[in-house]
Amino acid sequence: MFKKYDVIVVGAGHAGCEAAAAAANLGSSVLLITMNMATIAQMSCNPAMGGVAKGQIVREIDAMGGYSGIVADKSTIQFRMLNLSKGPAMWSPRTQNDRMRFAEEWRLMLERTPNVDFWQDTVKELLIKGDKVAGVKTSLGIEIESSAVVLTNGTFLNGIIHIGEKKFGGGRTAEKAATGLTEQLVEAGFEAGRMKTGTPPRVDGRSLDYTQMEEQWGDEARGQFSFTDVEKTKEQKCCWITYTNSAVHETLKEGFEKSPMFTGRIKGLGPRYCPSIEDKINRFAERERHQIFVEPEGWNTVEIYVNGFSTSLPEDVQYRALTKIPGFENAKMFRPGYAIEYDYFPPTQLSLTLETKLIKNLFFAGQINGTTGYEEAASQGFIAGINAHQKINDLHELIMKRSESYIGVLIDDLVTKGTEEPYRMFTSRAEHRLLLRQDNADIRLSPIAYKLGLINEERIQKVNDKIKNSDIIVKYLKSTSIEPSEVNTMLEELGTAPLTQNVKMFQLLTRPQVNITNLRNTDSKLDDLLNKFDKYTVEQAEIKVKYESYFEKELDIVNKMKRMEDQEINPEFNYQTLVSLSKEAREKLMKIKPRTLGQASRISGVSPSDVSVLMVHLGR
Repeated sequence: MFKKYDVIVVGAGHAGCEAAAAAANLGSSVLLITMNMATIAQMSCNPAMGGVAKGQIVREIDAMGGYSGIVADKSTIQFRMLNLSKGPAMWSPRTQNDRMRFAEEWRLMLERTPNVDFWQDTVKELLIKGDKVAGVKTSLGIEIESSAVVLTNGTFLNGIIHIGEKKFGGGRTAEKAATGLTEQLVEAGFEAGRMKTGTPPRVDGRSLDYTQMEEQWGDEARGQFSFTDVEKTKEQKCCWITYTNSAVHETLKEGFEKSPMFTGRIKGLGPRYCPSIEDKINRFAERERHQIFVEPEGWNTVEIYVNGFSTSLPEDVQYRALTKIPGFENAKMFRPGYAIEYDYFPPTQLSLTLETKLIKNLFFAGQINGTTGYEEAASQGFIAGINAHQKINDLHELIMKRSESYIGVLIDDLVTKGTEEPYRMFTSRAEHRLLLRQDNADIRLSPIAYKLGLINEERIQKVNDKIKNSDIIVKYLKSTSIEPSEVNTMLEELGTAPLTQNVKMFQLLTRPQVNITNLRNTDSKLDDLLNKFDKYTVEQAEIKVKYESYFEKELDIVNKMKRMEDQEINPEFNYQTLVSLSKEAREKLMKIKPRTLGQASRISGVSPSDVSVLMVHLGR
């Protein structure tokens, strides 16, 4: 029935879909195997994409030719750019999405992608020949050969769902768990662990009283994730905000004795930054209320996602507590919240390409690596798909640097430091976040994608035009003076000091109170110039002006670190021979096998003096 494929992708969640698309778009023949063709790219939890740091990741995937940004834009019901009151390094796009349309758009895009085939089945076993993966064996007993395999199993590996004292096997509600793979990999020498995540109840929107809640609308000037021209709706749906109270908390506490979290039935660690509601009221007992986001699941459904109320308490306790939230007094629950435990493999067992160290041509991506979130999973799948193709074709591997992308930060953190709890990306994890903004993801990464063959000439030309045209605007601002009489009234209205002499527009724009719209209103030539370009080019020029000196300092730091990041280390090097290294450093270095001196310096347990020893040795 099956030919030998170049790449088999196991699992069709966010990681699996991006992996399949990336490998196929590079020219590999791909088989995407999923347990259920009806749940391809399902948003298992929150029907939303992006957010702080996560939005930057989606922009990066799109800048390199991935699909997540396009699918998110096509299924958006509300768009918001978060943190606009802060600097551009913190600006983070986020969409509320139509859950059903999101999955439909992903499937349609995959079906339109040449080289992608589909098979509905469960992978029970890997085919391994020597030290290399050779394909998969399914629950139907079918053996399918391939040159590479990407595992993106999500929460399905030996998944157990918990609701109060009830527990049953499953990778998602109403979907069975996957068994066999963990046991085979452990037998092959892999280390495995357990993690936990959860989801809130869903309710009937017709039963809610929205007059008791705060409205939360999207941005009037709706943005988008994709750097391409995506057709999208002009309308947006409203979301709402409400709060828990002491009555809600007391009701929830009634179920604590049956909570799988507090009784020890759940062994895996849950996400620190997205705790369940019972965990919140237990850990933050001094807080009188917690915010609840009331989010529609789509354009044509009444189902509501109760964001902030993730729980695994008994369903009757969940319901009684829900009805004590303002606006939820008459709520009808569609389905209860639950927790799920699943297997993961500590990602220190991977190289920076996401290939496993023990078995060649086998790649892991997504929650199997200990991450949480659609965006983190999608970016790993994208990189794993690329590197699977590159590896089997003896092409140069793609390793993303920390200084060039959030994706690079994510993978370096996972592979170098590992994680014992679900890993979530934050802007604070990126030391060069001023350079890794959402607005310049195309400038940073599209040239890399173009060299790989993931984006076409038209897209790279659009990026080059953005760079060239924003520089034209900056040059005008640097060369054009403005008189006090032209702007002092405006400056006083903005609450900033008036001019006493002519200054260049560039200098005036560096003031935090002044934006480029203020200046174009006072200079018709500038207005005419800006009208020639799109809003993203103008935005890029303004950011360049306001943060030029900061960018220069940050780039200087990156360049100083470049020597360590570029100093490669043979992955087969035996650190035990360097007796000058501490015992802990030798153990950690032998385990991680860093690719560069920079990566070695970030390993927990490797001290600055250990790095100095390595520098001396490598210098020889």
